[in-house]
Amino acid sequence: MLLTIEALMVCYGHVQAVRHVSLAVAEGEAVALIGANGAGKSTTLKTTAGLMVPKAGQIRWRGQAIQGMEAHRVHQLGISLVPEGRGVFPQMSVLENLLMGAYGRKDGIRVRSELEELLEVLPRLKERLQQKAGTLSGGEQQMMVIARALLGQPRLLLLDEPSMGLAPVMVREVFSLIERIQSRGVSLLLVEQNARLALRYSQRAYVMEQGTIRQEGRSSDLAADPLLQEAYLGTTVAEAK
Repeated sequence: MLLTIEALMVCYGHVQAVRHVSLAVAEGEAVALIGANGAGKSTTLKTTAGLMVPKAGQIRWRGQAIQGMEAHRVHQLGISLVPEGRGVFPQMSVLENLLMGAYGRKDGIRVRSELEELLEVLPRLKERLQQKAGTLSGGEQQMMVIARALLGQPRLLLLDEPSMGLAPVMVREVFSLIERIQSRGVSLLLVEQNARLALRYSQRAYVMEQGTIRQEGRSSDLAADPLLQEAYLGTTVAEAK
């Protein structure tokens, strides 16, 4: 397995946000983590990315224990987080924001080549390279931060609520980009409030409730589960067609 999490426990003070969570992501696989707000999904991603230190449990990257490792070292291993809320540098240009994703790389020529490739499939950004990032629409910002993460050459992309607050047309564009990313062999661990979308764009999924994993399986099987449909798939804000 590329990523293995075993019996993870994460606390905010005396409150256990994540309790004995175990999950795995294989090379080239897209895995969804779904559940209600406050279930511990974002905390799991942040801890995997090195932004939080677990109280117990293990996070293994290609067999190497990385729990508690500093975030910049986790990033260097090939794990990139696109956080909820996007994390845009609003006063910097779109181009400057994008290049921040490659800050640790030494191969400038290759970075420029990869940037050009990304901009060919993201024409909205190409037209706005010198524009301040804070003036972009929410969907444009989301595509920008995903592209920024890709310039770090991740093997695993942690996506936290990529459709949050977006209009339906922008949701379709963002998930089209996510689908393209997976076709390039990048593994995905996707946290997404829109469970129907998350299951559509993943091969396997875990259902998280109150800090623990309650159910897991193939995404297609979970999407057909009547109880899961009633709990999470009854309504969606925006579906990618």
